[in-house]
Amino acid sequence: MSRLSVQDHNRNATGMTYVYPVMSRRAGGVSVGINLNPNNACNWRCIYCQVPDLQRGGPPPIDLARLEAELFDMLSQLYRGDYIARHAPPEARRVVDIAFSGNGEPTSAAEFPAAVDMVGRLLDSFALPEPPRIRLITNGSLLDREDVQAGIANIGLQRGEVWFKVDVVDPARMKQINGVGYEPATVLRRLKRCGDLCETWVQTCWFALDGQPIMAAESEAYPDFLTTVKDFVAGVHLYGLARPSLQAEASRLSALPAAQLEQLAAHIRKKTGLTVQVSP
Repeated sequence: MSRLSVQDHNRNATGMTYVYPVMSRRAGGVSVGINLNPNNACNWRCIYCQVPDLQRGGPPPIDLARLEAELFDMLSQLYRGDYIARHAPPEARRVVDIAFSGNGEPTSAAEFPAAVDMVGRLLDSFALPEPPRIRLITNGSLLDREDVQAGIANIGLQRGEVWFKVDVVDPARMKQINGVGYEPATVLRRLKRCGDLCETWVQTCWFALDGQPIMAAESEAYPDFLTTVKDFVAGVHLYGLARPSLQAEASRLSALPAAQLEQLAAHIRKKTGLTVQVSP
């Protein structure tokens, strides 16, 4: 396996089914990913998605015993072996999180709550002085399910956090970008529930589509939406395109200059008072 890079989040680099290490530019170090969607199926279809052969749907049954064995192996290599020294650049030689992310919506797996519980128990068994955080990277679409809420509440009890996707607010624009079109009130309800259960950050990907920044029509709608959620979210992760899309729209997408993202972040901070972290 080559050195980890923010430009390459290969889920198959270690040959494992569910567990993969990546270099996370937003978390700032080595992230141990958990992929509960190994069939490349998701209930959304974001045009910037880097998953190959993406299909709409849900995951297959998850082999929890195999997942636990793979995670134990990966953590052993990271904390008891020389994996980080061999594969991570010097400035990022730390494990920052265990992240439920992968090739689809993690909470769509029926085993999601059990997987969260297993991760907590496994981390406890390593007795690390500074254990990595448990993170869930989600589109938030299944927050109305009790089992999903239970899994997220467990992450909260373990001092983890959720990154909740909100790219755009307008339903028609959301349909274009994410393949679904929810009313803002629906997103608001789910985001508030998530924030009640666990520390939650809004994560937003902004880029240019056909040469035009996608936020052009959202310049005030998006900050206005954030003002309604600022009391139950920790902040905003505003990020751009670091890796190429593998969807049909790939040729129509381009990254925004870092200065433009910083300018947008400053506007959001001023209007909402929220912490905004920028990853171009």
